[in-house]
Amino acid sequence: MLKNLTLTLLFLAASTGAFAQEEGFVSLFDGKTLNGWSIKGGQATYHVEDGTIVGVCTPNTPMNTFLCTDKEYGNFILKLEFKVLQPGNSGVQFRSHARPAGDRQSVFGYQCEIAEYPAMCKIYDEGRRGFKHGRVFLPSDEKAAEEAFKTYKKGEWNEIEIQCVGPSIRTWFNGVPVTNIFDPVELSGFIGLQIHAGKSGKMAWRNLRIKDLGKSEWKPFFVKEGDTWKVQGCRYVLPECWSFDKDGILTGSHDKTEKRDGLVVTDANYSDFAARVSYQLFGGNSALYFRAEEVNTSWLLRGFQNEIAGNAKDSALWHTAGEPGTPGRGWVATADEFIEKVRNKEGWNTTCTIAIGDRIVEFLNDFQTIDIVDPKCEKSGKLGLQLHGGADVKMTFKNFEYLEITPEMRKLIER
Repeated sequence: MLKNLTLTLLFLAASTGAFAQEEGFVSLFDGKTLNGWSIKGGQATYHVEDGTIVGVCTPNTPMNTFLCTDKEYGNFILKLEFKVLQPGNSGVQFRSHARPAGDRQSVFGYQCEIAEYPAMCKIYDEGRRGFKHGRVFLPSDEKAAEEAFKTYKKGEWNEIEIQCVGPSIRTWFNGVPVTNIFDPVELSGFIGLQIHAGKSGKMAWRNLRIKDLGKSEWKPFFVKEGDTWKVQGCRYVLPECWSFDKDGILTGSHDKTEKRDGLVVTDANYSDFAARVSYQLFGGNSALYFRAEEVNTSWLLRGFQNEIAGNAKDSALWHTAGEPGTPGRGWVATADEFIEKVRNKEGWNTTCTIAIGDRIVEFLNDFQTIDIVDPKCEKSGKLGLQLHGGADVKMTFKNFEYLEITPEMRKLIER
């Protein structure tokens, strides 16, 4: 009895000593109880054993089970250790939520995979995008995953690190980088420890600690004042082409006799950011401009376009020319085949651009279409919505918004 008590005290001292010295980190687990956690989903069980959290699969039950933090987190660095006690599938949920499923709750959101093959620390979108359009995991570096998995210690403790900063998600396995993606879908949520449904599975976790970095928020360019909608932080070019309805939907239109582009252009320049808008195209051609400069031409802006064309070029990347002597680059990146899979042929689509340094990532309806590093890119410029000149154009837009990436955030993202 005395020996066991001594070992337990030594473990608790280690977990609150060495790890507590990591500046800004706090423990998510007191080593003795599951206070601050709740079970959601299926019928797996969780208990505390020798200063660890242990999850055990209940065989042949249909739902995955999650032990979830009662608190939600936005931007953070999470570190923990795990050990596979009995083969089975598992993962660490983050920025996750739950919805009703019969008399239970079904969890959905990002999952850092725990699997005894080179999917370790890839990101699976539980209950949402996983397995859709031919993608099991969110886009990842296969070589990085293989290199990291070489460090796996079967039957022993291994460490996972997850960092979320704005749209950036990064993971490390035993100190080796695995995932480095941008994804705009979710900015906050709970953390959860998964036991997958199946025939077996038993996992242990310990030394769970987190550094809370606050939350990021989208900021709107379309705002409501009383009963009226207006643009904020931007202005109209050709104001007669634009009008809001009572629901905050902005309609833009002109005919082919208008040779100039009708635009909504931001007042400020943006360097590192995420920007997105939902749209419907009824005729002509359009774009979400970014890192663009105003020029004395009929199209008025020079720079990048996140293309809106009503075809396989939606959310592809085009670079527009400027004044004579400053040619554009044309198509910088395309993904026709995949874009056609995710593009809604009717109704609303949502496009998003994330630009941090030389890296540019684009999304259509929450699926990544483009991810490039472009040293030639402009580093800063305007955001804008376009009505292409010289054509019969009609567009509707809603939820035009941006998310700022500060220098401090970028430093973490690129560490």
